[in-house]
This record gives sequence, structure tokens and C-alpha cells, in this order.
Amino acid sequence: MPYSHTHRVLVALDCIIFGFDGEGLNLLLIKRNFEPESGKWSLMGGFLNDGESLEEAAHRILYDLTGLDNNYLEQFQTFGAIGRDPVERTISVAYYSLVNIEDQDVNAIRSHNASWISLTKKPRLIFDHDLMVQEALKRLRTKAALNPIGFELLPEKFTIPQLQKLYEAIYDTRLDRRNFSRKILSTRLLVGTGEKDMSSQTKKGQLYTLDAHEYARQQKGNYSFMPELIMADF
Repeated sequence: MPYSHTHRVLVALDCIIFGFDGEGLNLLLIKRNFEPESGKWSLMGGFLNDGESLEEAAHRILYDLTGLDNNYLEQFQTFGAIGRDPVERTISVAYYSLVNIEDQDVNAIRSHNASWISLTKKPRLIFDHDLMVQEALKRLRTKAALNPIGFELLPEKFTIPQLQKLYEAIYDTRLDRRNFSRKILSTRLLVGTGEKDMSSQTKKGQLYTLDAHEYARQQKGNYSFMPELIMADF
């Protein structure tokens, strides 16, 4: 017997997609060419299809925009304020994703009128998308202190100074170079490649890659990657 409730409520998904350009955090945003709010900036989103789980829908939206289907993707909050969408009552389930910018499908991004924009220069977004970004960043900061998920934002090979810049970008703070290097090497997550970063204009730092087995093990366990960052005042 069907439920007697007859009021229609739409379910949408919105993805906060973070990338790292080597200097700072970026957001992948779209310039809308459709109503409502045509011509304004927004997150990438879409509606839940029949016969589709929330996880499937989130992966579909991410793949549609970036051409990537194996990136870090985590549901973090549901937004359901009355009137959050001016067209129709809509509940949005929000996910954040961590993307290696070098792996993106440039044509897919262009086809959606999307651009990578520095988090520090983020334009005002439609609806409650600014709040979504704010809450996603809080979740990212907490999770990145407990688990080494920040590596998802890096290219396959990287230097320790590049890794430090990433964590400084995530937490918008300066980190002591020696302490960071000592801490990161003690995690057993890095594997030296024997190569040097020839793109550097100054000191040619050693290139490392991530130990995939150790990374998977620490993702599953109760580890504290950089717990001191949780206590910081951001």
C-alpha cells in the first residue's frame, strides 16, 4: 500500500570539488547558463534519478564534470532549509571531493562552463552554496588531520615542500618546515623515487610517491595523522 503523503520534495546532490594548484586550494565552479540564477556561479549538482543511490548519483555528477570516477568523495551534510531553492522544495545532500587537477578532463570541464577558482577569490555563489563550501572546508580540515586524505590532491610524484604547501593551504596557516618533514617521514607513507624535482628553479628536492598499501591501511585504522591541527584556531 503506498504512503498517503502526497507533497512532492525533490532530492538534489551538490558536490564541493577541491583541487590544489601547487600554491593554494581551488574550487571547481560552474557559471550557470540556465535559470534560475543564470549567469551566476554555483557548485556542480544534479537531481537524484529513479533507481539510483545517493553514492551512484554523486559519482555520476563528479564524472560528468571532471571525467574522473575514482576520486575521494565523501558525503558530509544535508541541507533542507525551506526556500533554499526558489523554484521548488528541494533537499540537497552535499558531498566533497578531492581531485588531482592534473588528471582532469579539460574538455568535460569546458563543456559545463566550469573553472577552477582559488578558494581565497571565490565569488558569491547561488542559494546556500557558500554555506556548503564553508561546511565542506570544516569537514576537510578535520578529516585531513585524522587521515592522510590530502595526498588525493597531489600528483603521483611530489616533494615534501610541495606536501607542506598543500597542508598550509588546507589550514591557511604556516607550518614549521623541520617539524613537518620529521612528522611526515615518520608516517611511513612516503616512498622515495630516487628522482629530483627538475622543475624547481632553486633546490632540486627529492621526489616521493605514496605507499598505496600503507595509505589504505591507515585509511581503515584509527590513526591520527596530524592531530595537533584539529586544535588549531581557524
